[in-house]
Amino acid sequence: MTRDNLAFRQELVSLLPRLRRFAMALAGRRDLAEDLLHSAVERALRNWGTFQTGRRLDSWMFKIMQNHWIDTRRAEASAVMQSVDDLEIAGEDGREITEARDDIRAARSAFAALPEEQRAVIALVVLEDLSYAEAADALNVPIGTIMSRLSRARASMSALMRRAAFAKIRKES
Repeated sequence: MTRDNLAFRQELVSLLPRLRRFAMALAGRRDLAEDLLHSAVERALRNWGTFQTGRRLDSWMFKIMQNHWIDTRRAEASAVMQSVDDLEIAGEDGREITEARDDIRAARSAFAALPEEQRAVIALVVLEDLSYAEAADALNVPIGTIMSRLSRARASMSALMRRAAFAKIRKES
């Protein structure tokens, strides 16, 4: 194994948590996300020689994952997000925990309702903190498309979460 290959593998391993998060954002289900992650890592390792030195490995991997997901995507109707009940939320007041879980459910539901293209942009720009240019490179689209998708995604999530909050208030009344 060459020094370059070893450095590549070490950097790839350090990216795994971020890649896993992006896979979950695309797939919506833990099992599909793990399959996507494994396939993308396998492809990267198999094709590491095509990686251009000086380029960002995270952007390259996001692009591999996005392309692979598009190639092998399953029906979105079968996608389910991770159960909020599995999450650990710190707090002593049961009411605060319940309200926090309700907020997380509403956010996850709003996120899941977005089109795949908007979920990918939200995941890269908001969760992974990539610049618009980096996200555009990773998804192979113009920067304007990133800005447009992000704007529509934020507006949609905001509207969906307001509706969920309003429905909750009406239910409690």
